[in-house]
Amino acid sequence: MSGNFDDILHLPHYEPKRHPRMSRYARAAQFAPFAALTGYDAAISETARLTDVFEERDDETVAILNRRMSRLFELVAQHPMVTVVYFQPDARKAGGSYQTRTGAVRKIMEFERLLELTDGMQIPLDAIIDINIEQEKNSKN
Repeated sequence: MSGNFDDILHLPHYEPKRHPRMSRYARAAQFAPFAALTGYDAAISETARLTDVFEERDDETVAILNRRMSRLFELVAQHPMVTVVYFQPDARKAGGSYQTRTGAVRKIMEFERLLELTDGMQIPLDAIIDINIEQEKNSKN
């Protein structure tokens, strides 16, 4: 077999004297920051993030909640401590999450349909799933 490169085929590989050969680790590191699909990882993690579905309340639950809210309207001037469970809609996708918040009630804004706590947190009345008045718990015991 005779070819154009037979004379150099078996010579040792050329090693430059000024630039030493790069290690495999260093060569691989050159390409590590490259991401062909920018934002793909974020999109995958966002899709994988689970959200809850808002479940409608049955009549019995609504009746209990209405009684507790009526009592809260009576006590609002005393700024009672409450524990509120409410549904927080997700800003990016369908659904949301159930949140629990404890604090003293500053006021109830009927027209805006908001419950405001003394720390400034405003909770929509329509999103409240359960509310417990701490003062009421202590008086029952």
